[in-house]
Amino acid sequence: MSDISTAPQTQPSPVSSIPPRYKLVIFDWDGTVMDSADKIVNCMQIAAKQCSMPIPSRDEVGHIIGISLKPAIKQLFGIDDDALAEQLVLAYKEAFVAKDTTPCPLFDGAEALFNALKESGCILAVATGKARRGLDRAWKQTDTGSFFSASRTADEAESKPSPDMLLQLIDELAIPASDAVMIGDTTYDMQMAKSIGMDRIGVSYGVHAQVHLEALQPKVIVHSIAELQHYLLGK
Repeated sequence: MSDISTAPQTQPSPVSSIPPRYKLVIFDWDGTVMDSADKIVNCMQIAAKQCSMPIPSRDEVGHIIGISLKPAIKQLFGIDDDALAEQLVLAYKEAFVAKDTTPCPLFDGAEALFNALKESGCILAVATGKARRGLDRAWKQTDTGSFFSASRTADEAESKPSPDMLLQLIDELAIPASDAVMIGDTTYDMQMAKSIGMDRIGVSYGVHAQVHLEALQPKVIVHSIAELQHYLLGK
């Protein structure tokens, strides 16, 4: 595992003649592509208050970002009660859609990276803990859905860190794990890829600390979208 913090901190550059490292590039969404952590934390705190549960801290919520919503809520609040968990799920979804207006922009340079990868011949996919409705909403908001050839969401596969999402994607796209890379900001992203021998790239600007990502032996840790493009495409 290497760290390329010395790579240029500039906007992604035009695509070069250097072939891409991977045929298939799979992105996590929240915290990797979209700057949504603040909204997720606030909505979880709103849901907790509404359901008379202890208000979790930012760090506590950050630790479960990336897992499918219901298992994440059970883990966060330490509960086994399905009815209570479902009540919290509904309260969170209501807060996310109707109560919290926090903007969730793409990280700087993300769309340019998608363009550069597509122009280089890469196939792009998404493996996210969001539900299908949530990913479709994010794609509509950012007008980026057309970049992706396939995607798997929390309601279509087993929750991370199970590799089920990745296995489904490489099967659908007929690309072996050896030609693919998973990019994410959480240990769950790293674990799912590691369990099937897929290369993985950690991003340090998301919700999990760099030291925890490093423990799962990513090929590299990057600190910006520009560094990610530099590693994937050489520019």
